[in-house]
Amino acid sequence: MLKDVSLKKYNTFGIDVKADWLADIDSVEQVLTIIDDSSGMPKLILGSGSNVLFLNDFKGMILLNNIKGLKVVEENDREITVDVNGGENWHDFVMWAVDNNYGGIENLALIPGKVGTAPMQNIGAYGAEVKNVIENVYTVNMHTCEPKTFSKEACDFGYRHSVFKLPENKGRYFIHKVRFKLYKKYYQVDTSYGSIKKVLEQKNITTPGLRDVAGAVMEIRQSKLPDPKVTGNAGSFFKNPYIDLKKLEKLQENYPNIPFYKTDKSDIVKIPAGWLIDQAGWKGKRFGDAGVHPKQALVLVNYDNATGQDIKNLAEQIIADIEDKYGIRLQPEVNFINHSPSENIS
Repeated sequence: MLKDVSLKKYNTFGIDVKADWLADIDSVEQVLTIIDDSSGMPKLILGSGSNVLFLNDFKGMILLNNIKGLKVVEENDREITVDVNGGENWHDFVMWAVDNNYGGIENLALIPGKVGTAPMQNIGAYGAEVKNVIENVYTVNMHTCEPKTFSKEACDFGYRHSVFKLPENKGRYFIHKVRFKLYKKYYQVDTSYGSIKKVLEQKNITTPGLRDVAGAVMEIRQSKLPDPKVTGNAGSFFKNPYIDLKKLEKLQENYPNIPFYKTDKSDIVKIPAGWLIDQAGWKGKRFGDAGVHPKQALVLVNYDNATGQDIKNLAEQIIADIEDKYGIRLQPEVNFINHSPSENIS
């Protein structure tokens, strides 16, 4: 247990704020003990801190999820079910699956964070979402100490959404384990995302396997996204907006080349937020130590000593400008942590 500790190395934005207390959690029993010993104290659960923006010091306790372990539950010729503890590194789990020729998460390679945070965001990239391979999510209620298992259906997964992101549930559940179903025989890799297809074609790979797809995804991400160990960032800062076809047709009158992607609803399409921000002229702009990455407009960065408020102010300017130009209001994907002693976020 650490007291009055800087959180700079515990969030990928590298925001230098402090927490009253920080606890490194390596077992469910430890979670229960801390809940008993710190009743009434505000708490925040962190994985790798890869999707948060601290706006000020945290007046309470940070719980770092470092519960490790992976266990095969059952398998047959076609599928394998595995339980992975929440403190495991997400990319390490992806590569474990690829190394063992288990399909389903190869398109999600190199996404920062830990397994325990994957269901919260319903992480997704390059045509895949983690909801497609999750069976159950195992939690502890931070208020009552009671265990609760959420089935895939109970998780209410949506685009960058789950039941855990509802206002009444934020900070309520400590995710200590996730059950995944991965695929063995008769699994078909998904290379439909344009960038993946392009990389594979450049390498003359006509019948790609899991490792080929994961490698292509990693190559794409490394070419476009800054390494948070070098430049503070949280990856994609904004969600891609969804609009109806009438709105799309109106936009196409002024922006005939606007890209869009079909969704599972025939009258709704997804617009790349990065394209909107880029076309509006924000890519590469810098304001002090806060800026928009020069290679990927969807990524806001901390070049050195930006505060969380600096990053937030930049985001708000972008949101206002995009709404003014396109009539689309962007929504942050990153969670703002704005904590005062009167707040109870756990």
